[in-house]
Amino acid sequence: MTSMGKTRRMLSVGLSGAVLALAALAMPAGPAQGASHGVSWQLTETGTDARFRGLAAVDRRTAWAAGSQGTVLRTTDGGRSWRNVSPPGAAELELRDVEAFDARRAVVLAIGEGEASRVLRTDDGGATWTESFRNTDPRAFYDCMTFFDHRHGLAMSDPVDGKYGILSTRDGGRTWEVLPDAGMPAALPGEAGFAASGQCLVSSGPKDVWLATGGGATARVLHSGDRGLTWTAAESTIPAGDPARGVFGLAFRDRTHGIAVGGDYRKDQPSPRAAAVTGNGGRGWHAASAPPPAYRSGVAWLPHSRTAALAVGPTGTDLTTDGGRTWRTVDAGSYDTVDCTGDGACWASGEKGRIARLGGR
Repeated sequence: MTSMGKTRRMLSVGLSGAVLALAALAMPAGPAQGASHGVSWQLTETGTDARFRGLAAVDRRTAWAAGSQGTVLRTTDGGRSWRNVSPPGAAELELRDVEAFDARRAVVLAIGEGEASRVLRTDDGGATWTESFRNTDPRAFYDCMTFFDHRHGLAMSDPVDGKYGILSTRDGGRTWEVLPDAGMPAALPGEAGFAASGQCLVSSGPKDVWLATGGGATARVLHSGDRGLTWTAAESTIPAGDPARGVFGLAFRDRTHGIAVGGDYRKDQPSPRAAAVTGNGGRGWHAASAPPPAYRSGVAWLPHSRTAALAVGPTGTDLTTDGGRTWRTVDAGSYDTVDCTGDGACWASGEKGRIARLGGR
């Protein structure tokens, strides 16, 4: 079950292997494991049954995944092998987000009420870890994390005293401070973030960041243009009004163009209008005319593309080639999150140790 805060919780790219595979997604294909009207992700052998909702794709060879049972995996050979680099003594932690700078430096976020919410950092590829933040407010519940660059990053908590909490670092996650909430608009009754894919807080460029919400009367997207000091809120078109419904994942290809995905994470519930797009930095959102057919928790723009993106969820992967206005299911495998790299690789991860790669190594 997804945790929602306290209650729950044509492709204009270069000819890399991933691009060729992604282009094939738009065309009929023969039978493939887990595929539906397209080609499937290439599953890799991880050697674990952990659920990986945290994923950081560094490049075609390097990726990190963080998940249940305090599990952190790292590959440096394009997914041919994964090394278990989990922090010692972390088996009780639920790791839901990871941000990686390269093959050696990464930061992971553990979620939960009070001291269960923590941040850990490694500078040596996971050989050793340092806890750089432990939440001491029993009312706070941290959901997601994002970095603008190798130094500046933010993490967000579900509302405390009616406002979302924002944690800030200026030294790559070595130290953190809670930002003042004077510039944060009030949360709606019942509103919170979803710790489902590490994408409820995302950034683009040096200062812009967006926060996704659900559970309230409407599902909103909050935006800050000053690294979290002041925020504005806009309603998305994705239905909310229930603790299980809202915006679960965001992706911005620049500070203007973004995609939101979500729905209702319960298996027996429909998810109409499960995707929305913005062309003005999140000030206004428009519903996809042909959205994904079911709940989606993760979304990523394809490398160097202005129009193509992937959305993933427990029932499949969808592709858009028109900037998020229309979507088509291209794979039926279960994934929680997706991430693509600048050099043409896309990765996805999810339940039962599933980590997959799209494109040649």
